[in-house]
Amino acid sequence: MTRPTPFPELTERERETLEELAAGRSNAAIATRLGISTKTVRNYVSSIFIKLHAADRTDVIIRARDAGLGKSSSGS
Repeated sequence: MTRPTPFPELTERERETLEELAAGRSNAAIATRLGISTKTVRNYVSSIFIKLHAADRTDVIIRARDAGLGKSSSGS
């Protein structure tokens, strides 16, 4: 039985960004890892905040980690 995808309201790229956030990476590090600009990362992060009704970055990270994200990413 497969686990449902957490946060189905997010796009695939937003989920990838959220995974990196949950791993504790900065916007600049996320941009490098995903091959996108830091401005694009900021846009994704803002969208994630809105869609998840999150107060701040910490709130998003806690929710993502509670959902099991950020644990399987390796490296910095």
